[in-house]
Amino acid sequence: MRALVADGEWAPRGGYSPTPIELDSKVAASGSRVWRNTRFDLKEVSDPKITDDQVLIKVKVCGICGSDTHLYETDDDGYIIFSGLTKLPCILGHEFSGVVEEVGSRAIGLEVGDAVTVESVMWCGACLSCRSGAPNQCENINLMGLSSDGAMAPYVAVDARYCWKTSAIFETHSEQEAFDLGSLIEPLGCAYNGMFISGGGFKPGGVVAVFGLGPIGLAAVAFARTAGASKIFAFDVIDDRVQLASDLGADHVYNLATSGEPSASERILELTGGWGSDVSVEAAGAAPYTLPEMEKALSASGNIVYLGRAATEASMALDSLVSAAGKIVGARGHSGYGIFPNIIKLIAAKKLDVGKMITARYPFEQAVDALAKTSDRVDGKILVDLPG
Repeated sequence: MRALVADGEWAPRGGYSPTPIELDSKVAASGSRVWRNTRFDLKEVSDPKITDDQVLIKVKVCGICGSDTHLYETDDDGYIIFSGLTKLPCILGHEFSGVVEEVGSRAIGLEVGDAVTVESVMWCGACLSCRSGAPNQCENINLMGLSSDGAMAPYVAVDARYCWKTSAIFETHSEQEAFDLGSLIEPLGCAYNGMFISGGGFKPGGVVAVFGLGPIGLAAVAFARTAGASKIFAFDVIDDRVQLASDLGADHVYNLATSGEPSASERILELTGGWGSDVSVEAAGAAPYTLPEMEKALSASGNIVYLGRAATEASMALDSLVSAAGKIVGARGHSGYGIFPNIIKLIAAKKLDVGKMITARYPFEQAVDALAKTSDRVDGKILVDLPG
């Protein structure tokens, strides 16, 4: 079969010494420190074969993630931007939906013909983190489409435990809509995990501010609306994405590249009578610029949720956290905690309307073009239709 494959050069940066595990496995704990000069091609690969615990999925739709974009983009020295777990060569694709075509002898809960979506955080279930109820912090984690082969291909083999049936969505949406929405559940899950699991959520009537309006930020806007925020602020530097945030329910949207003064924090404080934001979501990967503004507009007992993963550092006035009894939390992944089934139920009940996030789609033969298009950063979510 043909698949979209990323490959590159293993070349640790000067001053960085890979661990023995990294050297032995050629899996970089932080890809931006090791992999450079990446290339992307549609090429012939072997058809996947399932183990007893796996299912074979016929992929219908696969989205392109910001992590894929950061694998595609490089810095001035040719190193990838993505700072997470990376092993090349690798079949891309971890936001997808499809249909079960084959079931392993020990795979539980799935049958041929089931429509599914799949967690991309491949947790082991045996380490201390997993057994303590924190699968997203698995000590033996693999990331589908980044450190293990993904779903930008006609077929993918995955452990049944990572799969979730999406049949309920088909009861209230057309078949194409259901497959499309199924492919969004993975990125939606990252926002859900950050806002409501790691971040602790907010009371109905709370104020939410979202910085960065790519798919994760747009998902945060949609969840804030569904969860009963009284005011939703949304900030970006691209008009198209600012408009998408408005379409998804943000009350006050701003392009910080063109709106000038007042600052983001001043706007939040002015329009909340000085209260500020109860939850601020960093989904821009621009912490040096966004965190200081979040800190200035933090409400009493407010939370800052850091989702925009980037190998960067930021400064902020920590004393304000003491005064406000506030906190900063990081979040990775979307596994556990009922995240996938709850999102499926919300979409099926039409209480989470996120179809507007999809702004472009490409046929599989143009998958490389679709990946390149994400660098423009004007789209919400770009989908790729798989053949057949």
